[in-house]
Amino acid sequence: MLYRVVSLGALSNHPLRDESRPVRTGHATTTYIEAAPDGKGRGTTGRTSGGGTLRILVDPGLPGAAVAARLDERVGVSPREITHVFLTSFQPDCRRGIAAFPNAAWLISEAEREAVGVPLAMALRDAIERVRESMGDEALRALEAGNESGAGFEPDEDGGELMLVRALQRDVAILQRCTPAPDRLARGVDLFPLPGVTPGLCGLLLNEATRTTLVCGDAIPTIEHLEQGKVLPWCADRERAQESFREAIEIADWLVLGRDNVTPSPGR
Repeated sequence: MLYRVVSLGALSNHPLRDESRPVRTGHATTTYIEAAPDGKGRGTTGRTSGGGTLRILVDPGLPGAAVAARLDERVGVSPREITHVFLTSFQPDCRRGIAAFPNAAWLISEAEREAVGVPLAMALRDAIERVRESMGDEALRALEAGNESGAGFEPDEDGGELMLVRALQRDVAILQRCTPAPDRLARGVDLFPLPGVTPGLCGLLLNEATRTTLVCGDAIPTIEHLEQGKVLPWCADRERAQESFREAIEIADWLVLGRDNVTPSPGR
């Protein structure tokens, strides 16, 4: 097995640096994993590269062109060679560049998919209804025709609602394309649920002969959070997030942090 961080992530505002407002564009750490298919048949859809290996990209948080450039720089792999994209959560920071991998299988934990799906569908329904009430069906027909900017309509708050509908439609399309990940993605690459920051946040546990590494997403975002034993303040469930934090440092020898680099686990 080979794994490598191809892009270091960042929080839009780092709460442990006294940043109360966004000061940068947030994006997740992106990790590349190359592994053999699972011989027991419990792996993913079976898609392999030309060499018979699985090439998994975790959390493509940068724009597509930037992720592609990092892949080339770090591992010499092109987007078309990626067989699977795995999202630790459905946060925009984790999936910004996912469209650059149309040939890959897109995977997410079943718990995260279910937790996100209903609220997202309700948000889209409500946004569509607001546009219908304020602008009429003509505005919705413009969206269906691909006029996402709302051209021909006044650029006021209603125009903002048109943009919101289109953004929600894109999110729904991405979620529909994502399929629930199996418990094992490849030989030595297993799902490791870490709920709390989001309801279904899920990492990947990489089992090698002499060590284990956990790609932990925002369950442990930065080295400062690891050192201070803190979770993100905007957790969906703080108690579960703290439990996941403890489990992460206990299970692995090394941690790939959600917005930082690879670091040894203090629990090992």
